[in-house]
Amino acid sequence: MVIKGIVSRIESKDYYVFPASGEDNVRCSLPGKFKNDIKLKKDKQYLTDIVAVGDYVDYELNADGTGVINNIEARENYLSRKVPKIRGSGFKGERLEQIVASNIDNFFIVSSVANPPFNYKTLDRILVAGESSGLNISIVINKVDLDENFIGFWKKLYKNIGYNVFMTSAVSNEGIDKLKIQLLGKKNLFFGQSGVGKSSLINKMYSELNLKTGIISGFTDRGTHTTVTSVMIKIDPTTYVIDTPGIREIAPYGVLKQDLSHYFIEFLEFQKNCKFNTCTHSHEPGCAVNEAVQNGEITGERYDSYLRILETIEEDSQL
Repeated sequence: MVIKGIVSRIESKDYYVFPASGEDNVRCSLPGKFKNDIKLKKDKQYLTDIVAVGDYVDYELNADGTGVINNIEARENYLSRKVPKIRGSGFKGERLEQIVASNIDNFFIVSSVANPPFNYKTLDRILVAGESSGLNISIVINKVDLDENFIGFWKKLYKNIGYNVFMTSAVSNEGIDKLKIQLLGKKNLFFGQSGVGKSSLINKMYSELNLKTGIISGFTDRGTHTTVTSVMIKIDPTTYVIDTPGIREIAPYGVLKQDLSHYFIEFLEFQKNCKFNTCTHSHEPGCAVNEAVQNGEITGERYDSYLRILETIEEDSQL
């Protein structure tokens, strides 16, 4: 009998699946025929994630209660990142695409006021990854109990661009109830740097989960990894939370130089007025985006992030 389910976590060659009508995970395997789906793409980037957390699958039960996946449904969306070049690979410039999670309703990018310090450059890189995947994005600025006055500038900046911004604290409970309401009936992905408090926020909203949380290293001012792989947690029959490993950095996958500005959403109304339709908004004359920066209509901080990401894309194209 074919059973429908959703992948909740992946450990080596084991795929744990929530049945559509059930609470307990079923440990499933993946037949070798699916491995033929790993192919070199035209842009010399590999897709290695045959199955990802959040995928809808069909499986059949074995006599011992385990399952075998026999179909993986097409993804509505997914978040991915670029991973380093394969050592010893035979193709110049190839990249691996690592899928973090799929079929996402809400994408919450979590940052923190301090411990680790707020990093808008990393936040902007994650925003590009989310925008290029067409996700419904919200920004969570956590640990506001540490210094709410400092972070007010960033809250205003991103709200003015058009993003939902939640100010939260697992210590003072600020913003916890407001955030929790947004999760109901959705598949919710929490993503951000190590130590920003993703697991602490989830624990605060759902204390029965008791997720493991980490501490901040005094030497590096970075968080310790507590979530090792992406894990989907079933809150109720229609509400899911995906907790992800903390990241040090992220390189958005598959973003081309000529498309990058489309993922800085405040650029859109200006870039259509550029003198050249191939404008990269970095050095060309008659650039309406650059003019908007000079006039204060686009912030210098966001433009700086754009140029930094553009530079990394150009470096990749020369590999």
